[in-house]
Amino acid sequence: MAVEVILPRVASNAATGRLNRWFADEGDHVCEGQPLFEIDADQAAMAVDSPASGVLRGLRAGAGDALPVGATLAWIVGEGELFDPDLQALAGELRALLAPAATAPQADTPGAERDRADEPMRAASPAPSPAPAIGESARLNRLWLARGEGAPIVFVHGFGADLNGWRPLVGRLPDAYSALAVDLPGHGASSLAGEASLAELTAAVAATLAEEGVAAAHLVGHSLGGAVVAALSAAPNFRALSLALIAPAGLGPEVNGAFLAGFLRARSAASLSPWMRELVADPAALGSALVNTTLRQRAVEGLVEAQTRLADALFPDGAQAIDIRPWLAEIAIPAKVIVGVEDRILPARQADGLNGLIALHRLARVGHMPHLEARAEVARLLTELFRAGR
Repeated sequence: MAVEVILPRVASNAATGRLNRWFADEGDHVCEGQPLFEIDADQAAMAVDSPASGVLRGLRAGAGDALPVGATLAWIVGEGELFDPDLQALAGELRALLAPAATAPQADTPGAERDRADEPMRAASPAPSPAPAIGESARLNRLWLARGEGAPIVFVHGFGADLNGWRPLVGRLPDAYSALAVDLPGHGASSLAGEASLAELTAAVAATLAEEGVAAAHLVGHSLGGAVVAALSAAPNFRALSLALIAPAGLGPEVNGAFLAGFLRARSAASLSPWMRELVADPAALGSALVNTTLRQRAVEGLVEAQTRLADALFPDGAQAIDIRPWLAEIAIPAKVIVGVEDRILPARQADGLNGLIALHRLARVGHMPHLEARAEVARLLTELFRAGR
Protein backbone atom coordinates (compact mmCIF):
# COMPACT_ATOMS: atom_id res chain seq x y z
CA MET A 1 0.00 0.00 0.00
CA ALA A 2 1.36 3.40 -0.98
CA VAL A 3 1.99 5.82 1.89
CA GLU A 4 1.86 9.56 1.27
CA VAL A 5 4.80 11.75 2.22
CA ILE A 6 3.35 15.14 3.17
CA LEU A 7 4.64 18.57 4.08
CA PRO A 8 4.14 19.04 7.84
CA ARG A 9 3.04 22.16 9.65
CA VAL A 10 5.93 23.48 11.74
CA ALA A 11 4.13 26.50 13.21
CA SER A 12 0.53 26.87 14.32
CA ASN A 13 -0.11 29.77 11.92
CA ALA A 14 1.80 28.34 8.97
CA ALA A 15 -0.18 27.81 5.75
CA THR A 16 2.83 27.03 3.55
CA GLY A 17 6.31 25.57 3.89
CA ARG A 18 9.48 25.36 1.86
CA LEU A 19 11.28 22.17 0.88
CA ASN A 20 15.05 22.57 1.16
CA ARG A 21 16.25 19.23 -0.13
CA TRP A 22 15.66 15.50 -0.37
CA PHE A 23 17.97 12.99 1.30
CA ALA A 24 16.90 10.30 -1.21
CA ASP A 25 16.17 10.17 -4.92
CA GLU A 26 13.33 8.77 -6.99
CA GLY A 27 13.47 4.97 -6.85
CA ASP A 28 15.71 4.80 -3.77
CA HIS A 29 14.96 2.39 -0.94
CA VAL A 30 14.21 4.23 2.30
CA CYS A 31 13.67 3.03 5.85
CA GLU A 32 11.01 4.16 8.29
CA GLY A 33 12.45 6.70 10.72
CA GLN A 34 15.44 7.74 8.61
CA PRO A 35 15.72 11.42 7.54
CA LEU A 36 13.90 11.77 4.22
CA PHE A 37 13.75 15.49 3.44
CA GLU A 38 14.56 18.88 4.95
CA ILE A 39 12.29 21.91 5.33
CA ASP A 40 12.56 25.46 6.62
CA ALA A 41 11.35 25.82 10.20
CA ASP A 42 11.48 29.27 11.78
CA GLN A 43 14.54 30.21 9.71
CA ALA A 44 16.22 26.96 10.66
CA ALA A 45 16.43 23.67 8.80
CA MET A 46 14.50 20.66 10.12
CA ALA A 47 14.84 17.10 8.91
CA VAL A 48 11.64 15.06 8.54
CA ASP A 49 11.78 11.28 8.87
CA SER A 50 10.38 8.76 6.42
CA PRO A 51 6.86 7.58 7.43
CA ALA A 52 7.44 4.05 6.11
CA SER A 53 9.95 1.67 4.58
CA GLY A 54 9.88 1.03 0.85
CA VAL A 55 10.69 2.67 -2.46
CA LEU A 56 10.45 6.45 -2.88
CA ARG A 57 8.24 7.18 -5.89
CA GLY A 58 6.45 10.02 -7.64
CA LEU A 59 8.37 13.03 -6.29
CA ARG A 60 6.11 16.06 -6.77
CA ALA A 61 8.35 18.79 -5.35
CA GLY A 62 11.99 19.81 -5.52
CA ALA A 63 14.49 21.91 -3.59
CA GLY A 64 13.28 25.44 -3.06
CA ASP A 65 9.59 24.75 -3.74
CA ALA A 66 7.07 26.53 -1.49
CA LEU A 67 3.98 24.38 -0.96
CA PRO A 68 0.76 24.36 1.06
CA VAL A 69 0.97 22.62 4.41
CA GLY A 70 -0.26 19.06 3.96
CA ALA A 71 0.69 18.90 0.28
CA THR A 72 1.75 15.51 -1.04
CA LEU A 73 5.48 15.47 -1.76
CA ALA A 74 5.88 11.83 -2.84
CA TRP A 75 4.85 8.29 -1.99
CA ILE A 76 6.57 5.28 -0.49
CA VAL A 77 5.50 2.02 -2.09
CA GLY A 78 6.33 -1.64 -1.65
CA GLU A 79 8.94 -3.39 -3.78
CA GLY A 80 7.34 -4.36 -7.09
CA GLU A 81 4.06 -2.65 -6.22
CA LEU A 82 2.13 -1.34 -9.23
CA PHE A 83 2.14 2.43 -9.00
CA ASP A 84 1.15 5.36 -11.22
CA PRO A 85 1.83 8.76 -9.64
CA ASP A 86 -0.75 10.56 -11.78
CA LEU A 87 -3.48 8.12 -10.80
CA GLN A 88 -2.31 8.20 -7.18
CA ALA A 89 -2.58 11.99 -7.22
CA LEU A 90 -6.03 11.75 -8.75
CA ALA A 91 -7.15 9.53 -5.87
CA GLY A 92 -5.89 12.12 -3.39
CA GLU A 93 -7.69 14.93 -5.20
CA LEU A 94 -10.90 12.95 -5.19
CA ARG A 95 -10.56 12.27 -1.47
CA ALA A 96 -10.12 16.01 -0.93
CA LEU A 97 -13.27 16.67 -2.94
CA LEU A 98 -15.16 14.11 -0.90
CA ALA A 99 -13.99 15.43 2.47
CA PRO A 100 -16.39 18.42 2.65
CA ALA A 101 -19.32 16.03 2.16
CA ALA A 102 -18.40 14.14 5.30
CA THR A 103 -17.06 16.89 7.57
CA ALA A 104 -17.73 20.60 7.44
CA PRO A 105 -14.49 22.65 7.35
CA GLN A 106 -13.53 24.78 10.32
CA ALA A 107 -13.89 28.49 9.81
CA ASP A 108 -10.22 29.26 10.36
CA THR A 109 -8.65 26.36 8.46
CA PRO A 110 -6.95 27.03 5.12
CA GLY A 111 -8.39 24.73 2.45
CA ALA A 112 -8.73 21.03 1.90
CA GLU A 113 -5.33 20.20 3.38
CA ARG A 114 -6.36 21.47 6.84
CA ASP A 115 -6.41 18.15 8.68
CA ARG A 116 -3.38 16.51 7.11
CA ALA A 117 -0.50 18.27 8.86
CA ASP A 118 -1.65 19.90 12.09
CA GLU A 119 1.67 19.08 13.71
CA PRO A 120 5.14 18.06 12.49
CA MET A 121 4.87 14.52 13.82
CA ARG A 122 2.06 13.75 11.38
CA ALA A 123 4.58 13.81 8.54
CA ALA A 124 6.20 10.76 10.12
CA SER A 125 3.00 8.71 9.97
CA PRO A 126 0.87 7.37 7.11
CA ALA A 127 -1.98 9.61 5.99
CA PRO A 128 -5.34 8.83 7.62
CA SER A 129 -6.49 7.02 4.45
CA PRO A 130 -3.32 6.26 2.42
CA ALA A 131 -4.17 5.38 -1.16
CA PRO A 132 -3.62 1.83 -2.44
CA ALA A 133 -1.77 0.97 -5.60
CA ILE A 134 -4.20 2.74 -7.87
CA GLY A 135 -2.33 1.45 -10.90
CA GLU A 136 -3.64 -1.98 -9.93
CA SER A 137 -7.10 -1.10 -8.65
CA ALA A 138 -7.77 1.10 -11.68
CA ARG A 139 -7.62 -1.85 -14.06
CA LEU A 140 -11.35 -2.30 -13.99
CA ASN A 141 -13.25 -4.56 -16.31
CA ARG A 142 -14.98 -2.46 -18.92
CA LEU A 143 -16.88 -3.10 -22.15
CA TRP A 144 -18.03 -0.96 -25.05
CA LEU A 145 -21.69 -1.96 -25.37
CA ALA A 146 -22.21 0.28 -28.40
CA ARG A 147 -20.01 2.25 -30.78
CA GLY A 148 -21.20 5.49 -32.28
CA GLU A 149 -19.91 9.00 -32.85
CA GLY A 150 -19.18 11.87 -30.54
CA ALA A 151 -18.72 11.80 -26.79
CA PRO A 152 -19.62 8.45 -25.21
CA ILE A 153 -22.04 7.57 -22.45
CA VAL A 154 -20.40 5.99 -19.40
CA PHE A 155 -22.57 3.61 -17.38
CA VAL A 156 -21.75 2.65 -13.77
CA HIS A 157 -23.91 -0.01 -12.09
CA GLY A 158 -25.13 -0.28 -8.52
CA PHE A 159 -24.13 -2.36 -5.50
CA GLY A 160 -24.12 -6.11 -6.17
CA ALA A 161 -24.65 -5.74 -9.93
CA ASP A 162 -22.29 -5.66 -12.92
CA LEU A 163 -21.97 -3.94 -16.29
CA ASN A 164 -24.25 -6.45 -18.06
CA GLY A 165 -27.26 -4.98 -16.31
CA TRP A 166 -27.12 -2.02 -18.70
CA ARG A 167 -27.58 -4.06 -21.89
CA PRO A 168 -31.42 -3.88 -22.02
CA LEU A 169 -31.37 -0.10 -21.60
CA VAL A 170 -28.52 0.52 -24.05
CA GLY A 171 -30.46 -1.45 -26.66
CA ARG A 172 -33.21 1.19 -26.51
CA LEU A 173 -30.91 4.19 -27.00
CA PRO A 174 -30.25 5.72 -30.44
CA ASP A 175 -27.54 3.98 -32.45
CA ALA A 176 -25.59 7.23 -32.74
CA TYR A 177 -24.25 6.96 -29.19
CA SER A 178 -21.25 5.05 -27.91
CA ALA A 179 -21.76 3.31 -24.59
CA LEU A 180 -18.99 2.26 -22.21
CA ALA A 181 -19.96 0.21 -19.15
CA VAL A 182 -17.61 -0.36 -16.22
CA ASP A 183 -17.53 -2.98 -13.46
CA LEU A 184 -16.98 -1.27 -10.12
CA PRO A 185 -14.20 -2.66 -7.89
CA GLY A 186 -15.45 -5.78 -6.13
CA HIS A 187 -18.09 -6.40 -8.79
CA GLY A 188 -18.28 -8.42 -11.97
CA ALA A 189 -14.75 -9.04 -13.22
CA SER A 190 -13.13 -6.17 -11.28
CA SER A 191 -11.25 -6.86 -8.06
CA LEU A 192 -11.31 -4.60 -5.02
CA ALA A 193 -7.59 -3.92 -4.70
CA GLY A 194 -7.87 -0.63 -2.84
CA GLU A 195 -9.82 0.88 0.01
CA ALA A 196 -13.54 0.34 0.34
CA SER A 197 -14.40 4.01 -0.06
CA LEU A 198 -16.33 6.20 -2.47
CA ALA A 199 -13.15 8.15 -3.25
CA GLU A 200 -11.27 5.02 -4.32
CA LEU A 201 -14.20 3.69 -6.36
CA THR A 202 -14.39 7.03 -8.16
CA ALA A 203 -10.63 7.21 -8.69
CA ALA A 204 -10.63 3.72 -10.18
CA VAL A 205 -13.42 4.61 -12.63
CA ALA A 206 -11.68 7.88 -13.54
CA ALA A 207 -8.44 6.02 -14.20
CA THR A 208 -10.28 3.48 -16.34
CA LEU A 209 -11.74 6.28 -18.45
CA ALA A 210 -8.27 7.75 -18.82
CA GLU A 211 -6.98 4.38 -20.03
CA GLU A 212 -9.79 4.34 -22.62
CA GLY A 213 -8.94 7.87 -23.74
CA VAL A 214 -12.29 9.23 -22.50
CA ALA A 215 -11.79 12.81 -21.33
CA ALA A 216 -15.42 13.92 -21.73
CA ALA A 217 -18.60 11.87 -21.43
CA HIS A 218 -22.24 11.72 -20.43
CA LEU A 219 -22.45 9.97 -17.06
CA VAL A 220 -25.16 7.52 -16.00
CA GLY A 221 -25.08 5.78 -12.64
CA HIS A 222 -27.48 3.56 -10.72
CA SER A 223 -27.63 3.34 -6.92
CA LEU A 224 -24.02 3.18 -5.66
CA GLY A 225 -22.91 3.90 -9.23
CA GLY A 226 -24.96 7.09 -9.05
CA ALA A 227 -22.87 8.28 -6.12
CA VAL A 228 -19.70 7.38 -8.04
CA VAL A 229 -20.63 9.34 -11.17
CA ALA A 230 -21.79 12.30 -9.06
CA ALA A 231 -18.30 12.44 -7.53
CA LEU A 232 -16.72 11.85 -10.95
CA SER A 233 -18.57 14.86 -12.36
CA ALA A 234 -16.43 17.05 -10.10
CA ALA A 235 -13.14 15.24 -10.79
CA PRO A 236 -10.18 17.22 -12.13
CA ASN A 237 -9.08 16.68 -15.73
CA PHE A 238 -12.45 15.22 -16.70
CA ARG A 239 -15.40 16.92 -18.37
CA ALA A 240 -18.87 15.66 -17.57
CA LEU A 241 -21.31 16.64 -20.32
CA SER A 242 -24.45 15.53 -18.50
CA LEU A 243 -25.34 13.57 -15.38
CA ALA A 244 -28.10 11.00 -14.95
CA LEU A 245 -28.63 9.49 -11.51
CA ILE A 246 -30.97 6.51 -11.34
CA ALA A 247 -32.17 5.70 -7.80
CA PRO A 248 -28.85 7.12 -6.54
CA ALA A 249 -27.18 6.49 -3.21
CA GLY A 250 -25.94 9.44 -1.19
CA LEU A 251 -29.07 11.60 -1.03
CA GLY A 252 -29.97 10.79 2.57
CA PRO A 253 -29.19 8.49 5.49
CA GLU A 254 -31.76 5.76 4.91
CA VAL A 255 -30.97 2.44 3.25
CA ASN A 256 -32.59 -0.97 3.57
CA GLY A 257 -30.01 -2.60 5.83
CA ALA A 258 -31.95 -5.87 5.97
CA PHE A 259 -31.74 -6.12 2.20
CA LEU A 260 -27.97 -5.59 2.20
CA ALA A 261 -27.44 -8.20 4.91
CA GLY A 262 -29.76 -10.73 3.33
CA PHE A 263 -28.38 -10.20 -0.17
CA LEU A 264 -24.80 -10.72 0.98
CA ARG A 265 -25.71 -13.74 3.09
CA ALA A 266 -27.72 -15.60 0.43
CA ARG A 267 -25.99 -18.55 -1.24
CA SER A 268 -28.83 -20.26 -3.15
CA ALA A 269 -31.64 -19.29 -5.48
CA ALA A 270 -34.14 -20.04 -2.72
CA SER A 271 -32.46 -17.62 -0.30
CA LEU A 272 -31.46 -14.97 -2.86
CA SER A 273 -34.75 -14.67 -4.78
CA PRO A 274 -36.78 -13.07 -1.94
CA TRP A 275 -34.17 -10.38 -1.49
CA MET A 276 -33.85 -9.73 -5.22
CA ARG A 277 -37.63 -9.24 -5.40
CA GLU A 278 -37.18 -6.29 -3.02
CA LEU A 279 -35.46 -4.48 -5.89
CA VAL A 280 -38.57 -4.13 -8.04
CA ALA A 281 -42.19 -3.11 -7.64
CA ASP A 282 -43.41 -5.98 -9.84
CA PRO A 283 -41.47 -9.26 -9.43
CA ALA A 284 -42.34 -10.15 -13.02
CA ALA A 285 -39.92 -7.43 -14.15
CA LEU A 286 -37.04 -9.28 -12.52
CA GLY A 287 -37.09 -12.73 -14.07
CA SER A 288 -35.08 -15.74 -12.97
CA ALA A 289 -32.11 -14.95 -15.23
CA LEU A 290 -30.91 -12.09 -13.04
CA VAL A 291 -31.04 -14.26 -9.91
CA ASN A 292 -29.09 -17.05 -11.64
CA THR A 293 -26.53 -14.59 -13.02
CA THR A 294 -26.01 -13.10 -9.56
CA LEU A 295 -25.46 -16.57 -8.11
CA ARG A 296 -22.89 -17.44 -10.78
CA GLN A 297 -20.97 -14.28 -10.00
CA ARG A 298 -20.74 -15.30 -6.36
CA ALA A 299 -18.61 -18.23 -7.41
CA VAL A 300 -15.84 -15.74 -8.20
CA GLU A 301 -13.31 -15.95 -5.39
CA GLY A 302 -13.37 -12.94 -3.09
CA LEU A 303 -16.41 -11.21 -4.66
CA VAL A 304 -18.77 -11.59 -1.70
CA GLU A 305 -16.00 -10.62 0.72
CA ALA A 306 -15.23 -7.50 -1.33
CA GLN A 307 -18.88 -6.48 -1.46
CA THR A 308 -19.18 -7.05 2.28
CA ARG A 309 -16.23 -4.69 2.82
CA LEU A 310 -17.93 -2.08 0.67
CA ALA A 311 -21.25 -2.47 2.47
CA ASP A 312 -19.57 -2.16 5.87
CA ALA A 313 -17.73 0.98 4.81
CA LEU A 314 -20.37 2.77 2.77
CA PHE A 315 -23.54 1.60 4.53
CA PRO A 316 -22.46 0.96 8.14
CA ASP A 317 -25.15 -0.23 10.55
CA GLY A 318 -27.83 0.14 7.90
CA ALA A 319 -27.17 3.82 7.18
CA GLN A 320 -25.64 5.68 4.25
CA ALA A 321 -22.22 7.11 5.08
CA ILE A 322 -21.92 8.94 1.75
CA ASP A 323 -23.38 12.28 0.71
CA ILE A 324 -23.48 13.51 -2.89
CA ARG A 325 -25.59 16.60 -2.26
CA PRO A 326 -22.61 19.01 -2.14
CA TRP A 327 -21.79 18.23 -5.79
CA LEU A 328 -25.41 18.43 -6.87
CA ALA A 329 -25.81 21.81 -5.18
CA GLU A 330 -23.07 23.24 -7.39
CA ILE A 331 -23.72 21.34 -10.60
CA ALA A 332 -23.67 23.38 -13.81
CA ILE A 333 -24.37 20.70 -16.42
CA PRO A 334 -27.70 19.20 -17.53
CA ALA A 335 -28.74 16.68 -14.90
CA LYS A 336 -31.63 14.35 -14.13
CA VAL A 337 -32.49 12.23 -11.11
CA ILE A 338 -34.80 9.30 -11.85
CA VAL A 339 -36.40 7.42 -8.95
CA GLY A 340 -39.05 4.79 -8.52
CA VAL A 341 -41.89 5.81 -6.21
CA GLU A 342 -41.99 2.27 -4.78
CA ASP A 343 -38.25 1.96 -4.15
CA ARG A 344 -37.79 -0.27 -1.08
CA ILE A 345 -33.99 0.03 -0.99
CA LEU A 346 -33.41 3.80 -1.06
CA PRO A 347 -36.59 5.77 -0.32
CA ALA A 348 -37.62 8.02 -3.20
CA ARG A 349 -38.36 10.88 -0.80
CA GLN A 350 -34.62 11.31 -0.22
CA ALA A 351 -34.46 12.96 -3.65
CA ASP A 352 -36.52 15.90 -2.34
CA GLY A 353 -34.93 19.32 -1.97
CA LEU A 354 -32.34 19.05 -4.75
CA ASN A 355 -30.91 21.90 -6.77
CA GLY A 356 -33.84 23.38 -8.70
CA LEU A 357 -31.90 23.09 -11.95
CA ILE A 358 -31.87 19.28 -11.66
CA ALA A 359 -34.86 17.57 -13.25
CA LEU A 360 -36.46 15.06 -10.86
CA HIS A 361 -38.52 12.27 -12.41
CA ARG A 362 -40.66 10.06 -10.15
CA LEU A 363 -41.85 6.91 -11.90
CA ALA A 364 -45.03 5.34 -10.53
CA ARG A 365 -45.22 1.56 -10.01
CA VAL A 366 -41.42 1.36 -10.20
CA GLY A 367 -38.97 0.24 -7.52
CA HIS A 368 -35.20 0.46 -7.20
CA MET A 369 -34.47 -0.61 -10.80
CA PRO A 370 -36.04 2.01 -13.11
CA HIS A 371 -33.63 1.15 -15.94
CA LEU A 372 -35.03 -2.41 -15.96
CA GLU A 373 -38.62 -1.81 -14.84
CA ALA A 374 -39.30 1.19 -17.10
CA ARG A 375 -36.72 0.86 -19.87
CA ALA A 376 -38.58 2.80 -22.53
CA GLU A 377 -39.32 5.73 -20.23
CA VAL A 378 -35.77 5.89 -18.87
CA ALA A 379 -34.29 5.62 -22.38
CA ARG A 380 -36.42 8.56 -23.50
CA LEU A 381 -35.39 10.65 -20.49
CA LEU A 382 -31.73 9.86 -21.06
CA THR A 383 -31.90 10.70 -24.75
CA GLU A 384 -33.37 14.09 -23.89
CA LEU A 385 -30.58 14.65 -21.39
CA PHE A 386 -27.78 13.66 -23.79
CA ARG A 387 -29.10 16.10 -26.40
CA ALA A 388 -29.09 18.91 -23.84
CA GLY A 389 -25.53 18.03 -22.83
CA ARG A 390 -23.92 18.17 -26.25
